[in-house]
Amino acid sequence: MSPSDPDDAREALCTWSRRMVRDGLVVGTSGNLSLRCGELIAVTPSGVDYETMTPADVVLVSPEGTVVDGVRAPTSELALHLAAQARPGTSAVVHTHSPAAVALSLLRDHVPPVHYQIAMFGGTVRVADYAPFGSDELVANAVAALGDGSAVVLGNHGTLVLGEHLGAAYDGARQLEWLCDVWLRARTAGEPRLLSEAEISEAMRRFAAQKRTVRDSTPGSR
Repeated sequence: MSPSDPDDAREALCTWSRRMVRDGLVVGTSGNLSLRCGELIAVTPSGVDYETMTPADVVLVSPEGTVVDGVRAPTSELALHLAAQARPGTSAVVHTHSPAAVALSLLRDHVPPVHYQIAMFGGTVRVADYAPFGSDELVANAVAALGDGSAVVLGNHGTLVLGEHLGAAYDGARQLEWLCDVWLRARTAGEPRLLSEAEISEAMRRFAAQKRTVRDSTPGSR
């Protein structure tokens, strides 16, 4: 669930941005995040060190990208976030420059199914063709490769992960980086054994059943 209070959204982006640095998903001021708050979208600013970023630095924009509140310029990947935020069920978007995912994008056109965790993304994560950062071409390539999934690796660039809330999107970004790292490690030793389509389908079925169980056990759920 996304926060309705812009102040809460701004604080959340600061917290998760700093965690993104600590977890090695970005370096310096690279990467960016966005979080829907009511009718607006909170986005990280351009060129601000995450360790010193404050809620006042976070920018509020309309779904069309108009700056509604903020003293900073929004991230240069604003168009990418707006396109992702327009997807049904999406409230949070995490864009990283995580090294294993970037390395894998130089070698493959999709993330190999080395572990059942790939089922959390719908069973497939594609690698989008490279395009310059901040460009319309990048947005088009990312959306095309994303399809109906919740994650995409941006060729020679990083990752983009969508979620119902910021914690879910961030967890997806970490899981995706882990999957890429596992394949890279295995590939240095030989040819990795990959899961079959049937095995991935079974993992997806189990993930869906687990999600229903959690939802049905949540107080107030119907």
